[in-house]
Amino acid sequence: MLETLSIGKIATLMALGSESDIRNIRKKAENGGYKVYKGCVGSMDSAKIFAAIETAAKKEELIKPLYREEHSIYHSILDAYSAICRGQEGLGAVLRTAGLVYSIVRGPRIPEEINDGEWVAVVLYGNMGAPTKGYEHEVIGLGVNPI
Repeated sequence: MLETLSIGKIATLMALGSESDIRNIRKKAENGGYKVYKGCVGSMDSAKIFAAIETAAKKEELIKPLYREEHSIYHSILDAYSAICRGQEGLGAVLRTAGLVYSIVRGPRIPEEINDGEWVAVVLYGNMGAPTKGYEHEVIGLGVNPI
């Protein structure tokens, strides 16, 4: 599975992988020139989800405090978030909650594309549903954007 890497594949495997999987994925990704991070967030407020991921990207130095980099991570989060919300953004206002694992990856779109610049990918994976235990279902979303 790790023979061929791409930024989206690395981000997806990071979000879905167990701790032992992640060690192997991280090593292979970092050797390929990628920076990776995995975290978790849960909320009924979409702004808190966006803020947690963007803050982690800054804190872990996956993005610099430059407009184009903040803009890129925002749109990667938005794309992944739109996917988990089935295109209907919003949680608390429609009584939905999310418990998510997320991954952030920065690097080439694919390793062979030397002149393609850097990209950022965000994957959101977890459970979403009514704020009642047992009424949730799995969701996953991916966003990839150039920096």
